[in-house]
Amino acid sequence: MLALWFKIPFWQRVLGAFIIGAGLGLVAPNIGVSLEPLGQLFIRAIQMLVAPLIFTTIVCAMFSFGAEKGFARLAGKTVALFVFTAFLASLIGLSVAQLIDLSPAQELNAVEQAARDIPPVSQVLLHIIPRNPFAALAEGNVLQIIVFAVLVGLALNTLGSQVVPLKRGFESAREVMFQLTRWVLELTPIGVFGLMAWVMGNFGLDVLKPLAMFIFAIYLACLLHIVLVYGSLIRFFGGMSVVRFFKAVFPTQLIAYSTSSSYGTLPSTLKTTTEKLAVSPKYASFSLPLGATINMDGCGGIYPAIAAVFIAQLYGITLGWEQYLLIVFTATLASLGTAGVPGSALVMLTVTLSVVGLPLEGIAFIAAIDRIIDMMRTATNVTGDMVVSRVIAYQEGLLENDEARAQN
Repeated sequence: MLALWFKIPFWQRVLGAFIIGAGLGLVAPNIGVSLEPLGQLFIRAIQMLVAPLIFTTIVCAMFSFGAEKGFARLAGKTVALFVFTAFLASLIGLSVAQLIDLSPAQELNAVEQAARDIPPVSQVLLHIIPRNPFAALAEGNVLQIIVFAVLVGLALNTLGSQVVPLKRGFESAREVMFQLTRWVLELTPIGVFGLMAWVMGNFGLDVLKPLAMFIFAIYLACLLHIVLVYGSLIRFFGGMSVVRFFKAVFPTQLIAYSTSSSYGTLPSTLKTTTEKLAVSPKYASFSLPLGATINMDGCGGIYPAIAAVFIAQLYGITLGWEQYLLIVFTATLASLGTAGVPGSALVMLTVTLSVVGLPLEGIAFIAAIDRIIDMMRTATNVTGDMVVSRVIAYQEGLLENDEARAQN
């Protein structure tokens, strides 16, 4: 029986678990909710990997790759493409919000929502420097881990031959983390089954009906962004067929959708990008953790744009073209300005509403379905991380082999 299970392609196992779990949650909500520990076990197993995986891979990437000529330009191109896709995401979000009537199907009840302070830029910049790197590793503060790992990797690079044994130690540690990642990812179908059963059993259709059009708009905008923007980038600038790309990344998209965590999906994202998309592990080890931190097309581009229009309609406020320009501008830049801040999607929305002058109290009306929305936002973000990595790697000759580069 076990041998038969492993003969089924991985993506089919994950998809089957996704469908069965969601169906069970809808048909038998009590059973679905009781399966939450199954999903949480999977999430904890992934979280166990994130900090050491990011640290070892980035350290290795920086001492073997970071000091090469042109690395600063490569990093700049990566960030620029992240910003460009975020800009397009905000435009798509606004366009969908204008074409769809987002009015709620019935009267909404506000959900009590804790006040969220918008951190000043100076605080965000200070927060990226860890006071105690060991505490950052223990707490899973990804942005601080990235900064410390970059510095350690560059320091190792400058010391030359005297630290060769230490470099080999980091490379061995990275391989150990890769092996642990392979083992944990074999649990994906079980974890996805438990998570989807819990989500659908916990929320059900009754919670979703009043905000059906709002949810539909978010999902539609995300799908359009994934297919049109990401698909075009892959086809015309990534040297890869769209069908082959989406077939390769589909299991990782399902993990992102189920866990609602870009960081939690990072082990799978790294594995897929290096093994299925043929991106050099050295570059992927740099671009993917960076993307998981600052690339927020779903959270920072699409979601604030649609939510702002929805809240404006809810309060009967008419938005002019100046407000729409502000929404696009703030939705594009908020993901960079709030990198590393917990609850970043809520912070980004707060920033957008504040700049446009919309009531922050409107957030309380959509808080109840945030998890359902966050699943699609995260799947979009993670897809964007893989797209940017593949496109930049293809353009810069950082694919693993010429055969992969030639495929289209």
